[in-house]
Amino acid sequence: MSLNRYEQTLFDYVNGHPDERRHWHAKVNEVARCFGALGENARMLERDLWDYFVERSAHVPRLRELNFGAGQRVSLLNLAEYLLRVWGPPPKPKKPALPFE
Repeated sequence: MSLNRYEQTLFDYVNGHPDERRHWHAKVNEVARCFGALGENARMLERDLWDYFVERSAHVPRLRELNFGAGQRVSLLNLAEYLLRVWGPPPKPKKPALPFE
């Protein structure tokens, strides 16, 4: 999966800060447990990631360099999907197919 530079920078920031990583790991698991399909979960998580990006860009120089102004938004959907796959609960195993008699 390919992340854009905004997603990669945000992921690197979260991964480099243990408290932030724990928070997002718990958030990803909460979203994955409580809500619907992967696509719905990813969109919900993406909105939270964007709000987080905007909030942190006021304080973190690496993120501030990327924040190109109010009113414009960059998709963080690939990052949301990636986090759900990597940090989310493992998928439920499929039931084995019954052999034909």
